[in-house]
Amino acid sequence: MRTENQSSMAEFLLLGLPIRPEQRGMVFTLFLGMYLTTVLGNLLIILLIRLDSRLHTPMYFFLSHLALSDISLSSITVPQMLGNVQTQQQSLPYEGCISQMYFFVLFGCLDNLLLAVMAYDRYVAICHPLHYAAVMREELCVSLVAGSWFFSCVHALLHTLLLVQLSFCANQTIPHFFCDLTALLKLSCSDISLNELVIFTEGGMLFILSLSSILGSYIRIGMTVLRVPSTKRFLKTFSTCGSHLFVVSLYYGTLAGVYFFSSSQNSSDKDIISSIIYTVVTPMLNPFIYSLRNRDIKQALEIFVSRANFFK
Repeated sequence: MRTENQSSMAEFLLLGLPIRPEQRGMVFTLFLGMYLTTVLGNLLIILLIRLDSRLHTPMYFFLSHLALSDISLSSITVPQMLGNVQTQQQSLPYEGCISQMYFFVLFGCLDNLLLAVMAYDRYVAICHPLHYAAVMREELCVSLVAGSWFFSCVHALLHTLLLVQLSFCANQTIPHFFCDLTALLKLSCSDISLNELVIFTEGGMLFILSLSSILGSYIRIGMTVLRVPSTKRFLKTFSTCGSHLFVVSLYYGTLAGVYFFSSSQNSSDKDIISSIIYTVVTPMLNPFIYSLRNRDIKQALEIFVSRANFFK
């Protein structure tokens, strides 16, 4: 089969979502609504945390970065997907495709690390409340967030540098709605054993460490709450942690299905659905799960609305 290297590559062709022509209007409206909800919800959280001094705590500091990461993760893929659905213009330049893949991997990794950091923060707050201020000091919080950004950039750069060394087959059609790493590897005519090894080792280690940290934190939280004979506190903690774990299970389950248990065939409809869940659904749910159900956020929102009405 004829091959082309990265220097002569012109563009890739994205097949987009597997939908019928008569469904395009409904699908466009649905995903536009979900994307606007994601962006506006997360922007509102960032704005409230910036304006309300009561929210200048470690938990909300981490949450503001998670909100920024969720906006970025969705904005990398969803606007292009909406454009493809609406205009049927499905081509993407080689450089644009590689850039999209880099930023997608970056913010996907950042989400993983921030979820783990937030779980640890909740563990310290619930299991060691008297030592919370001493443990979660400002220097540690800044270091955790800076470290998450740094390792995410290195992680994305590593996979990008390995990818651009490959040659691609003459058929440059990607059966996906964005330039996903696994979909691009399936188009390569080069030996991708090193790329797959890095995904399963470096990527797998990052995946397992983040997930283990989250599950370990919530298990310790559950054990601590069960020792206290308070039904009200138990129900409150179960409601909060249960919703958090639901989103975590949804996010990590679909990630594992796509990157660690995906078949060697072209991306299936199942892979596309899984990608939609962690690129569209979970970023949209995070504002509701982590903050809009939170009393402090609700109070900050009420104050913000009352001030806005006052200045009308």
